[in-house]
Amino acid sequence: MPLQTIDLASKLSQFSGHFAPRTVALFNGHDVMVAKILGSFSWHSHADSDDFFLVLSGRLFLDLPDGLSLQLDPGQMFVVPKGMEHRPRADVETHILLIEPTGTPNSGDPATAAPRRLL
Repeated sequence: MPLQTIDLASKLSQFSGHFAPRTVALFNGHDVMVAKILGSFSWHSHADSDDFFLVLSGRLFLDLPDGLSLQLDPGQMFVVPKGMEHRPRADVETHILLIEPTGTPNSGDPATAAPRRLL
């Protein structure tokens, strides 16, 4: 793999779909991904891994158990502990960076997960 910088804005400009992460780099057995979100994703959890969210632009809400909802603005991040149910949502198109072990289904279930896409 050639040594090169990765321009996240350029990568994000290459697709338009929401809740369909794109892998932009590999890091110690993990996918570094960018995604666009708008609206609400399904409630889900990841039994075997934490879920890392970093907001690049827009505003992300993470709904958590017991009615708790976190608001993340650009430059803010949150790690959902493994096994915790959560629901990402956004009222405006929001761009995020995700880091997950390669092969982790974004919905928590391989049957309903978005396919892995490399940019």
